[in-house]
Amino acid sequence: MISKLSCVILTLSTATLISCGGGGGSDSPSVAADNESDNSSVIDTTWTENVFVDDTSFKNKCENPRTGQDSSGVNYADTTGSTLEEQHWLRSWSNDTYLWYNEITDQNPADFDTPQTYFEVLKTLQTTDSGQLRDRFHYSQATESADQTTSGSGDVGYGMDITSDGSYPRNVYVSLVELNSPAAHANITRGAEILFVDGVNVRTSAEVDAIIDGLFPDEVEEEHTFVIQAPGDSETRTVVLQADAITIEPVHNTKVLETDTGKVGYLTFNTFGSYTAEKALFDAFTTFKDQEVSDLVIDLRYNGGGFLVTSAQLAYMVAGSELSDEKIFEKLTFNDKYPNTSPTTGNTVTPYPFIDVAIGFSVEQNTQLPALDLNRVFILSSESTCSASESLINGLLGIDVEVVLIGGTTCGKPYGFTPTDNCGITYYTVQFKGENDKGFGDYADGFSPSNTTSAGSELVTGCQVEDDLNHLLGDENEAMLQAALNYRETGSCPPVVASRVQSDTYNASLDLRNDPRLIERKFFKEMRLDTGLSK
Repeated sequence: MISKLSCVILTLSTATLISCGGGGGSDSPSVAADNESDNSSVIDTTWTENVFVDDTSFKNKCENPRTGQDSSGVNYADTTGSTLEEQHWLRSWSNDTYLWYNEITDQNPADFDTPQTYFEVLKTLQTTDSGQLRDRFHYSQATESADQTTSGSGDVGYGMDITSDGSYPRNVYVSLVELNSPAAHANITRGAEILFVDGVNVRTSAEVDAIIDGLFPDEVEEEHTFVIQAPGDSETRTVVLQADAITIEPVHNTKVLETDTGKVGYLTFNTFGSYTAEKALFDAFTTFKDQEVSDLVIDLRYNGGGFLVTSAQLAYMVAGSELSDEKIFEKLTFNDKYPNTSPTTGNTVTPYPFIDVAIGFSVEQNTQLPALDLNRVFILSSESTCSASESLINGLLGIDVEVVLIGGTTCGKPYGFTPTDNCGITYYTVQFKGENDKGFGDYADGFSPSNTTSAGSELVTGCQVEDDLNHLLGDENEAMLQAALNYRETGSCPPVVASRVQSDTYNASLDLRNDPRLIERKFFKEMRLDTGLSK
């Protein structure tokens, strides 16, 4: 009989490529060979519409080949090539592995200046039921940056997430403060309003570039001056923040809440995409099990996704063996060229089980995970609840665990990919979709609490509740957590707050949310954690 861990290891090698406890991966071409690869053959780069040369013919043929070794100490596979060869590799690789390859309009690579601009057109333009693009997850980034996300390092910044509702005069607030970050050391808290950046009035100034430059620094040790006002304070204070490389702590606020009807566990869980998440969840659920909690609230409102294997572990820790044994957490389905195998490994596709042991990320391999054996879980959600977070919801629904969704509609990403490096750029192209034990995986418009009317979304038992920036996460008076605790007692939801109606005087050019740099940063905040074994 094959053990669950053996099944997990087989699945990892089949679908997503990171070995247990390690980084990189066998599908990461930048670590596949040394610099002595033969580059003597000349490959024809003439474009013929809908005629494709095997992508391996162009792999690692680079305009600017790297030398030396990657962060794992493995020689780069790069050899001398050209930009056109890099683009032909993208074309053939996309045609082979992209989930919707037959919806790509084949265009001549020579018509594009860079591999990145060519990559942008190698995707479907089809839309979901709500009218949004089906593929909103197509992107690339420097491989060096991609490697940093795997180790838990995030963007350069202050360790504070910023939110704005698009109003004018502007309201710009801190929504989340990362532990041990410059913002935390400066005693900035969730809900603080940012009034001035480097002397520029955030509420009214038309100097959008100056505001964005200060809010989102590019370099470590870059300094900017802020005037902020904490929630409930009448006084303001001036703070000088120095940017740093931010490390994401996966779990915040592990608490056991005492109620008249039993103990309720609560944790803020912000990423599946760090190796340290395994240990953080192990410790939190050990506490919950020791305290004999009868209900659980998992706050995923800012969790953009990450390792699918960690999601399968968390699902087991919620449901336990009686509900999850012999059940599929998620089955990966690739394009019709690969009905039974992975295009990135060539191995037979094996469904993800609910994983009951540590795989060695940060807890000793094969250690039994704690489980609460719950048939119900409360999940706090928002539009930033994405990918592996949604897999948790879908996987639990597949084994009839009641998921009570409190908050907003999730982002809608039932898709995943194997990040693939070529010539120093890591490309993320959708290669599979996931389905639960019941064969369901069609939630491209997200999951919504059942009392909402979001077009196209999959309705789940629960309550629509706005994010409450006037209270810290984990505070029992914070609106989402309070609604979850109240629903647990009464089965009822608070009144739905009407969405803010945009003013007739709205000026898109003054809306910080429309700044391309902010759009890009938000995108990477939600998507960057999707590295190997990931969604």
